[in-house]
Amino acid sequence: MAAIDLLAALAEVAEAGRWVRPRLSRTPRISISSGRHPLVERHRREEPFVPNDCELSPERRIVVLTGPNMGGKSTYLRQVATIVLLAQMGSFVPAEKAELSPIDRIFTRVGAADHLLRGESTFMVEMLEAAAIVRDATAASLILLDEVGRGTSTFDGLSIAWALVEHLHDAPGKSGFVLFATHYHELTEIALVKPAVANATMAVKEIGGRVVFLKKVVPGAADRSYGIQVAELAGLPPHVTERAREVLSNLEKQELDVQGAPVLARRAGESAGAGQLLLFSGAEELVLDKLREADLDRLTPIAALALLATLQDRLKG
Repeated sequence: MAAIDLLAALAEVAEAGRWVRPRLSRTPRISISSGRHPLVERHRREEPFVPNDCELSPERRIVVLTGPNMGGKSTYLRQVATIVLLAQMGSFVPAEKAELSPIDRIFTRVGAADHLLRGESTFMVEMLEAAAIVRDATAASLILLDEVGRGTSTFDGLSIAWALVEHLHDAPGKSGFVLFATHYHELTEIALVKPAVANATMAVKEIGGRVVFLKKVVPGAADRSYGIQVAELAGLPPHVTERAREVLSNLEKQELDVQGAPVLARRAGESAGAGQLLLFSGAEELVLDKLREADLDRLTPIAALALLATLQDRLKG
């Protein structure tokens, strides 16, 4: 009775949602035309759901997906997994057309949560799940990775993400098809050296300073994440987002203090003044001032050597 109930429910949903019968392929591939996420499409009816394609094959096994926050990356990953799972269980699928080879396992590394009772941080949980994927995935697996590496420093996270993509590419017998969503835009450069890696991004359009998320997957790579714009949409106070833009500007200019850290405290239009770390220490600044004041046209060779010796002594302290 339970089996009949399940089949009847799948049939009812398939008819109401205009689902199609997927075709099984003997060759490894996932080909989905105009796929949709059934739950998001059903419950967010205030705007039409934007369908998306997915093409994965031995020649294009890994897709690095970039795009803005709120652009639809995570929904796309879950959508592909849902369609593959429905096809594997013999159901029709929410798409215009779908052709898939058998998938033995679906691995996911999505979301961000710690494990309080085990004493595992968010990043530790993330790495444990990534390790399980590397250990247990096969050539017939589907792997979904959502922002792996975000739980640690930027350089550490990017390095781990890059090495993980390299491993999944170079060990085809230990990994199947991979969708890797990330905000590390540098990761898209791996497609230049790994032939089975392709780049895709979530399309956006800027209209009068306002960002419109098109929710469409297109070839290419994103160059911005629009995090500040999303913060504005969430209701963060204007003075906070404006200050965030100033800090972002300092970071993009790569202005560094004497310790090599980005100059974040400086306001727009300010020079490094009191309370700011200067490019040079006090002794170095004094030496520079003396050099600026020196009249090189009137200095004799002996006087120049004497000045140089004095400045050298000052630097030695």
